[in-house]
Amino acid sequence: MIETERLIVRAWTDADRAPFAAMSADAEVMATLGPLLSRDESDALIDRLMAMEDRDGHCFWAVERQADGAFLGWNGLIPGTVEPIVGELEIGWRLARAAWGAGYATEAARAALDWGFANRPVARIVAITAAINMRSQAVMRRLGMARQADMDFDHPKVAADDPLCPHITHVITRPEPT
Repeated sequence: MIETERLIVRAWTDADRAPFAAMSADAEVMATLGPLLSRDESDALIDRLMAMEDRDGHCFWAVERQADGAFLGWNGLIPGTVEPIVGELEIGWRLARAAWGAGYATEAARAALDWGFANRPVARIVAITAAINMRSQAVMRRLGMARQADMDFDHPKVAADDPLCPHITHVITRPEPT
């Protein structure tokens, strides 16, 4: 579990399934992330994330607000699964629409970066997003991540004519010891 000033980034529980399904079925949330998910697809994704955490010790974890325990979305680190980031540690986030604009994505992602560099022997952490996803790109810049244009790619799981196919990559390197 990771705690920030306002958030708890933690393992998934069954109580997260309904709010995650609602978020994953919200057309505005998913507009730059991919297709809407059914409840079964959403539950299967949580199951995969739970298995990933069991296997790797990390995943895209659930994010809740400390003040009221509200489920806000996900944030965390996974092994990169598509070229050119296979073998890299990938950071990602997704928040429910009601949580947008409050700085939660940046706060949680900063904590995940800190956790990743403290707990994984990686020289850098990468982030990918659809080229049209300006919100995620803004978070990447606030985190100090730099665009790595030579690592941009067409996502192999997205149709070539889909506006979500072109993906860009941002990178942040391990901070120098002080």
